Amino acid sequence: MSDKGMMEKEEIFSKVLRAGRRTYFFDVRSTRADDYYLTITESKKFTNDDGSFYYKKHKIYLYKEDFDGFKEILEEMTNFIINEKGEEVISERHQKDFKKEYDDESSESTPENSTAEKFTDVSFDDI
Repeated sequence: MSDKGMMEKEEIFSKVLRAGRRTYFFDVRSTRADDYYLTITESKKFTNDDGSFYYKKHKIYLYKEDFDGFKEILEEMTNFIINEKGEEVISERHQKDFKKEYDDESSESTPENSTAEKFTDVSFDDI
């Protein structure tokens, strides 16, 4: 089979869900017997010290014989979470009125209040 034929088989049907630093790829692929299965790939973006990016990927292969059980448990688990905690996201990162402490301090910064004056003397003898 040509490379072009393989590429066509790889791109049967795809959807992408972008969620902050994470991206989820849902791809329908074909087995050697020309049956279909689903891959779900989580790709998470990280930053190197030099500012360049790299991605960590995790992949799940889901075959038709497992669809019913997977859907049933996924629905049960997502319903449990929503019923127990509601749909609102609960975390510092997602709180509407959340402000980091250093954000407040930096807004008070003036030329008279240099960064050096904000440091506190710490004794490492206690550690």
